[in-house]
Amino acid sequence: MSSTSQKHRNFVAEPMADKPVTALAGVGDVLGGRLEEKGFDKAYVVLGQFLVLKKDEELFLDWMKEACGANSKQAKDCANCLKEWCDSFL
Repeated sequence: MSSTSQKHRNFVAEPMADKPVTALAGVGDVLGGRLEEKGFDKAYVVLGQFLVLKKDEELFLDWMKEACGANSKQAKDCANCLKEWCDSFL
């Protein structure tokens, strides 16, 4: 597996609780702001979208690109972060 960022490791190390959307790997202030404008203000709301898409990485990547203009790397980092969190906590 490729190396993960510190942000990714921090996120998957504990329950999500009320973390802001910017706590997700691949989501910085700009993408976070765009997601917040569309109602995705918390990490668990983005997780909900990931689950609605049945944890399908390709569908989620397309959604991230459309929803907030994420590039491929940002969308993939976020998907991997959510997938690993699900594997640990669901």
